[in-house]
Amino acid sequence: MAWIVVVIVAFVLLIILPASIKIIYQYESGVVFRLGRLVGTKTPGIRFIIPYVDRMRKIDTRVVTMDVPSQEAITRDNVTLKVNAVVYFRVMHPEAAVIEVYDYRLATYQIAQTTLRSVLGQSELDELLAQREKVNQTLQRIIDEQTEPWGIKVSVVEVKDVELPSTMQRAMAAQAEAERERRAKIIHAEGEFQAAEKLAQAGKVIGQEPTTLQLRYLQTLTEIATEKTNTLVFPLPLDLISAFLGNRRIGGEGRSERE
Repeated sequence: MAWIVVVIVAFVLLIILPASIKIIYQYESGVVFRLGRLVGTKTPGIRFIIPYVDRMRKIDTRVVTMDVPSQEAITRDNVTLKVNAVVYFRVMHPEAAVIEVYDYRLATYQIAQTTLRSVLGQSELDELLAQREKVNQTLQRIIDEQTEPWGIKVSVVEVKDVELPSTMQRAMAAQAEAERERRAKIIHAEGEFQAAEKLAQAGKVIGQEPTTLQLRYLQTLTEIATEKTNTLVFPLPLDLISAFLGNRRIGGEGRSERE
C-alpha cells in the first residue's frame, strides 16, 4: 500500500507541478486570473500559480514595430496620393491590454490606418512634403490618445513614403525648373548691377587720373597677346593721338580765320 501511495503522489506531482510553475522572461509580464477574476500581474522570474484555478496570460512589453501599408487619400487641396507609415508602440499596462481590448495589436493597427487617412485629408500637399515632422507629431498624438485606455504607449509615428501621381510629379518638376530659372535670372541681374557699380567707381578714379586709362589699356593688350596667337598688337600711345588731334584743331581754326 505504501508503494501505491508513493506512486500516486508522484503521479499527481508530475501533473500538478508543470501546471503550477511558470517562467516569465525579462521582457514579459504575466497577468493572472483566478476563477475568471483579475488577481494581479507577475514580474519576470519563476512564479507559482494554483493549477487549474489560476490562468496566466503573458504580455510582451518590448517595443513593437508595426508597418502601416499604403493608404490612398485626397488631401485638402484635392490631390490624390498614397502614403505608408510605421508605428512604434509598447505595452505599458499589461492588465489594461488584456482586459480593455480583445487584441491590442489588431486594434492599434486599425487605429493607425484610419488616423493616417484622416490626417492626410486635413493636410495640404506642400505641408505633407515640407513639414513632415509636424504631420508625424499629429499622427503620434492622435493614435496615442486613442490607444491610451488600452495601456498602449505610441512613441513614434513616421511617414515613410509619399507616392504622387505621374501628372503631379511632372507639374512639380516643371515648377521646380521654373523656380531655378527665376533664381538664376535674379542672380545674373544682381551680378550685372554690382559690375555696373564697380565700373562707375572705376570711371571716377580714371577720370581723376588720366594716366590710369593708359595703364589699363596696356594691361588689356598684354592679356590679348597670348603665346598661341598669331596677331601682333602694337600699342599706340594716347599722347601721340592727342597731339595729332590738337594740331588738327589748330589747322581747322586757321583755315576758318583765312576764309
